[in-house]
Amino acid sequence: MSDRSIQQYETVAAAIRYIRCHAKNQPELAEVATAVNLSEHHLQRIFSAWAGISPKRFLQYLTKEHALDALKKSANTLDAALAAGLSGGSRLHDLMISCEAMTPGEIKSGGEGVTLYYGAAPTPFGLALFGWTDRGVCYLAFCDDDLQSRLEELFNQWPNASTQEDTQQATLLNGQIFPTMPQPGKLHLLLRGTNFQMKVWEALLQTTQGQFISYSQLAKTAGSPKAQRAIGSAVGANNIGFLIPCHRVIRESGESGNYRWGAERKQAIHAWESAAISPK
Repeated sequence: MSDRSIQQYETVAAAIRYIRCHAKNQPELAEVATAVNLSEHHLQRIFSAWAGISPKRFLQYLTKEHALDALKKSANTLDAALAAGLSGGSRLHDLMISCEAMTPGEIKSGGEGVTLYYGAAPTPFGLALFGWTDRGVCYLAFCDDDLQSRLEELFNQWPNASTQEDTQQATLLNGQIFPTMPQPGKLHLLLRGTNFQMKVWEALLQTTQGQFISYSQLAKTAGSPKAQRAIGSAVGANNIGFLIPCHRVIRESGESGNYRWGAERKQAIHAWESAAISPK
């Protein structure tokens, strides 16, 4: 990924922002292009380079109808996951993802004796800050103009750890998570949270690209069907964006809903993932 990918994402985010504000009027492509100060042809090129699909196809993935259809299709998949039992593992393209939880003692120590590595790199959804230890990735946050705030958030989670910037390794991690050409590999996550939050995040790890899940479906899958409000809090507490796919949680109405790293970014990820699994 390069700074060019960030520029492409910023254009896509601006287009989504305009569509969200004018959804009732169902704006045509020409209107969206004008709103982001581009010709239709130029907008077509940017969308195709960024997501591999046309703007028209991309916009279809942002509709409430598409979201509701995806929610219906996910029901059977979730029932199968419940029957089989949650495994705690996941697959992202060709990348196998495993995870483990920090112990209460480790959390209480504030990372004493641990080296916390960090670095920023450009992703398809803007700049991201990565954090990891020798035991795995513990942080992934998308940034806009708030990189310093994200750094402070990360360091506050590990107040007694030694910190070391490693931009080269962050770039390599970025290449694993958002590859140009997916390659087989493994990635381990180090999770910090309560037992309940772990169950919610583990349930999210069972979802797949292009799949949506409602808060009630997630509550059922996590074994707490009546705890929808607590489910929402657990989703919002996720510190490892994209890899623990809280972006796939939407409202039962088909509305995308809020996202810790921005509503436009959430919808951009929705369309990007849907495009990745759909025939071109």
